[in-house]
Amino acid sequence: MSKFIAITGGGPREEKAVDADRLVEGSPRTVSTLEYTRDDKIFAGEWSATAGAWRVKYEEWEFCHVLEGVCELVPDDGAPVRYVEGDSFIIEPGFSGVWRVIEPMRKRYVVQFF
Repeated sequence: MSKFIAITGGGPREEKAVDADRLVEGSPRTVSTLEYTRDDKIFAGEWSATAGAWRVKYEEWEFCHVLEGVCELVPDDGAPVRYVEGDSFIIEPGFSGVWRVIEPMRKRYVVQFF
């Protein structure tokens, strides 16, 4: 029997400011909802952020689908890549750089830790 899980943004919410030691510009705040977890390795839900930029370093794999807003991922070793409403992308382990929210954004995500 198959199981289906709807990701609606209605899960438990965690709201917080970006950690000061990662902050690049602005004073962004994030809201995360967790709607699915499996074996403490796979997580899915919804995430939003206000404008600003901060450093990121990925050890996990993440699929993102932008529901609204605009962001850029700026790799340490490359040019910025912009994503807008309707775009989907994957961030692979080893990505290091800056996550910049240009217009307040909301995305759905699936994260897998190894």
